[in-house]
Amino acid sequence: MNSNKLYSSRTMAVQAGYYMDPHTGAVTPPVYAATTFARDDEYETIYSATYSRYGNPTYDQLETVLAALDGGAGARVFGSGMAAITTFLQTVPAGAHIAAPRIMYHGAQDWLRRLVTERGMDLTLFDAADPKALAAAVRPGETALVWIESPVNPTWDVIDVAAAANVAHAAGAILAVDATVATPVFLRPLELGADMVFHSATKYLNGHSDVLAGVLVSAADDARWAEIGRLRALMGGILGPFEAWLLLRGIRTLHLRVERAAANALAIAQHFENHLKLDAVLYPGLTSHPGHETAKRQMDGGFGAMLSILVRGGAKEARQVATATNLFIPATSLGGVESLIEHRATVEGPDSAVPKNLLRISVGIEDATDLIQDLEAALDTL
Repeated sequence: MNSNKLYSSRTMAVQAGYYMDPHTGAVTPPVYAATTFARDDEYETIYSATYSRYGNPTYDQLETVLAALDGGAGARVFGSGMAAITTFLQTVPAGAHIAAPRIMYHGAQDWLRRLVTERGMDLTLFDAADPKALAAAVRPGETALVWIESPVNPTWDVIDVAAAANVAHAAGAILAVDATVATPVFLRPLELGADMVFHSATKYLNGHSDVLAGVLVSAADDARWAEIGRLRALMGGILGPFEAWLLLRGIRTLHLRVERAAANALAIAQHFENHLKLDAVLYPGLTSHPGHETAKRQMDGGFGAMLSILVRGGAKEARQVATATNLFIPATSLGGVESLIEHRATVEGPDSAVPKNLLRISVGIEDATDLIQDLEAALDTL
């Protein structure tokens, strides 16, 4: 097949990077389960790696597609999202200053806090709801990394990625964007000036709640990117070949799944926006959302499939709703084909900055009417 022609990301995803085995005609890439690779009669390497911790043809195919989806110079897969995050953060110099949102994925923030005590990092957490807060948090000449999410999990505040890139670069820092929730379907941060994109591929990229994986995509094939490759091999945070194959299979339906789930999320958000038993619905697709115009400008064709509701009352009432649903499964994580609901403050623990009455909802691809009725019935228990 012609691999030189440029196709859309949708086509790249569906055809797994326009794959066809030249020897058999197979349209599905194989799983290379080998951990080691032989040398030829001249004792030269046959494949580019000699051991799967350094490379594997299954990873190569997956990473080619992932780089194309985000428009990056390269992609690397890891055994989990946190493996990707911690490997990347190893490239930030000890003692450097980092700016990140006050509310964000708690696993990443927990690791940032560890860096403060273990590597002498200086961490400033800013309010993502305040458009001026990021610029105030950055220190020219001192800040090495600005880490953001957009939309921000789980309040779904919208950070202007292009503006964040300008602020970071003017200060001499790099910008890394956790785009897990938006996915490459709706947001491509590298096109807006970001230097690194992170995805918890466990979520939408895989989409079936059966693979742990993480992805980094770099705008440049530079020294930092080479160091990330070395660190991945040395630290052993690689993904297994079968998991890589499952992830590649999930990506082939990425656009269909995400577009359907986002349409469901918008319908649910609009239905419950002024509900008498809710204080608020947090979803950037609502025109009443403070970040709606920014999201509309930087997101392509949708606003994602995640939303949160603030239940009138407190933690007790919120947990009651979360356990009263039949279709929404009371479980953590997000991005699968099934709908999930969780009391986020309970999951994050006693130090959580998330409102106690917030329920985070990962909307799946079920019938939207059924999901609305299920949530209405749960709210009726209050």
